[in-house]
Order: sequence, then structure tokens, then C-alpha cells
Amino acid sequence: MTQRYPHNKLFEEILDPANRHNPYPLYAQLRETPISQQEDGTYVVSTYREIEALLYDPRISSDQRKSTRGPPLKFRVRQREPEGSLPFVFLDPPDHNRLRRVVMHQFTPERVEGMRDYVIPLVDELLDAQRNRSQLDIVDDFAHPLPVRVISKMLGLPLEDRSRFEVWVSALVRTLEPPQNVSGEAEVEQRASQAAMQMKEYLRGLVTIRRDRPGDDLISALVVSTSHEDAGQMNEQEILASLQLLTLAGYETTVNSITNGVLTLLRNLDVLARLQRNPDMVIRTVEEVLRYEPPVQYLTRTTLTDINIADVTIPKGATVVLLLASGNRDPARFPDPDHFDPDRIDNEHFGFGRGIHYCVGAPLARMETHIALNALVRRLVNPRLVADPPPYRELASLRGPQHLAVTFDSLSD
Repeated sequence: MTQRYPHNKLFEEILDPANRHNPYPLYAQLRETPISQQEDGTYVVSTYREIEALLYDPRISSDQRKSTRGPPLKFRVRQREPEGSLPFVFLDPPDHNRLRRVVMHQFTPERVEGMRDYVIPLVDELLDAQRNRSQLDIVDDFAHPLPVRVISKMLGLPLEDRSRFEVWVSALVRTLEPPQNVSGEAEVEQRASQAAMQMKEYLRGLVTIRRDRPGDDLISALVVSTSHEDAGQMNEQEILASLQLLTLAGYETTVNSITNGVLTLLRNLDVLARLQRNPDMVIRTVEEVLRYEPPVQYLTRTTLTDINIADVTIPKGATVVLLLASGNRDPARFPDPDHFDPDRIDNEHFGFGRGIHYCVGAPLARMETHIALNALVRRLVNPRLVADPPPYRELASLRGPQHLAVTFDSLSD
């Protein structure tokens, strides 16, 4: 029987690493009251209809510098950054729209699709490295190196420097967590500040090089396009912030999408067998993974004015948590939501968000996950989980296994 908690303490329990392996019973308790004020003053929104409404509501801000209440979920590193250095995902219109438009002008479907011929052999290369083994860690051996190398290739980052980016990204993502959810907060902040500075200076050097000698990579495309007055403008700080965002998002969400997909398939062997017989089923299987085990569990927002919703008034300046993963399991929106069903017809989930901040990298993450899952299902003979549940990362927002050990009989060609 699931332990029950007071509604004003439920988000604290969600942040507790002890509940990382299965937060969904806590989400179900929260949905009994669509909007719950927590002890620290945070408002948690847990039902699909209300989450969807607020994702499209212009009275909700992504820029937490606009908070007037000193919220406990305030992003510590970003608060002190100079003007122009915030990634556009943390900005509001009109700056958000201007910067996103410049990025999307270059992050085109054609550019994403052009990566397919790089991803397919890379997936096989990563699996071929396991040929003489009978066990692999899906995270360390596969799901992590794949998006690292893909986003490095797309941006034009030297492959030999990718280990530096892995260290920087690892330090930065921990600042996306509330302070109370991260052990050694002062050390985390110091490392993140140092990582942000080092990463920005490194990218500044690449931007300078590409400005003089542009290539066919995304950094060159952004630098060249913003040098033309009719293409939309980014200053250097904005280019660097956008590149940091693309690097961060390109690593983290795809690692979780692939790993959560493998874990879910190995818990649902009937679906895995169907996917083996029908590889075209991967598209709707991945969409169901994104609903069932989304890579991003929640987003934080700040109210710009009082907002009345679901019989609750959220005051101006309040921190609001939009619990996307809970909305994805809302029985008022999805029939039998705790059942993994790739045949689900109406599957408009929050796996990559919604509204003006919909994930820029979603098409690339989908493509990588499609190719990765099909290859794993096809090539791993009789795969089994070593431990269930697996160990999870500390992060509650970017929730996924820290390791996912899988044994297999052999590796097919």
C-alpha cells in the first residue's frame, strides 16, 4: 500500500531520492488536488488540463528573475548572469521569440535529417564494441556516448574535446534542481559557475574561429546568419548562451529518452517482441515512452500576475511547478494511463513540453531514440535486466537511471 502524505509535503517527497525509482504514486496523490501549495510557498500543478492551460498562458514567465517572492526553486547560477547571457528557453517574449527564431532558422528539419547517415553507423559502432561481452550498461556504454557524439558533430565541436563538455554539462544540470534536492549546495554552485565560465570561453574561441573560417556545422551557421541584417540578430553573448543550451539539451534529454525506453521495453517483453517483428512500430513506441516515462519530469515558471485556475488563486511572483510527468499519467486525459500501450491513439503528451518553449531539439532526440531502440531490439539476443529498479540519478527534473545493466546471450549482426 502506498504511503500517503499531506498534500503540502508531496513535492518534497518527489524530490527525495528515495522515491526516484517510482514517483508516480506520489503524482497520483497530487492529482487529487490539481493545484497544491507546498509548505515553502511553491504551487505544484499536477493535472493535464491545468498544466496545458498554463503552458500556453502568457501570464506565466520562464524568466525566474521576475519572481518577487524569492522562491526556493530559484535557479542559483543563472540569477547572477549578465544581461544577454541567459538561454532563450529561460526568457519571455519578445526576446525569447527573436532568439528562438534565429536558432530555428538553422536547426532545420533538413539539418536534423542530414544527421541520420551519421547516427545509424554510430549506433552500430557502439554496439559492435560490446561483441565480446555478455553485459552492458545502457547508460555508460550506449545512451550517453551516442547523443554526446551526435550533438558534437552537429555543432562542430572537436571530438577530442567532448570529455570536457561532459564534465561541464554534468555540473550545469545539477543547478536545474531545487537547492534542497542537491547535496553540497555551495560546492555544486561553485562547480557550476566554473563550468559555465569555462564552457563559455571555450565556445567563444570556436565562434571566433568559425567567424573567420566557417564550415558546415551549426556554430558556423549561427555565426554567419547573424552577421546578415535580414536574418535576425544575436550578439555574441546570445550566441554563446544558445550554444550552451543546445549542448545541454542535446546531451541530457536524449540519454533519458533512450534509457527509459530500454527499461520500459524490458519490463514489457510483449511489446519488445512486437517491435522485433515490426520495426516500423518504433515511432509510436517512442511516443508512448515519452508519455509513460518522459525525460523531463517538471518545469518551473513564475506568475506575472495573480492567476485564477482550478478554484485556486496563484499570486503574482509565485513559483509554479508544472508536473509534466503527472499530467502524462492523468486518467482524466489518458485511459488506463499506468499501462504502457504503444497502440494508444490519442497520445498528445508533454514529453517535450508544449507551447512557445516546446523543445527545439525534439526532432533530433526522436530520430536518435528511434534508431537506437530499433538497433538494440534487433541486435541484443535475449536481453534481461540485471536489477529492477536500477539505480537512479540524483536529479528529479531530468529523471533517469544512473546505470542500466543489461545481460544478453549474444550480439547479432
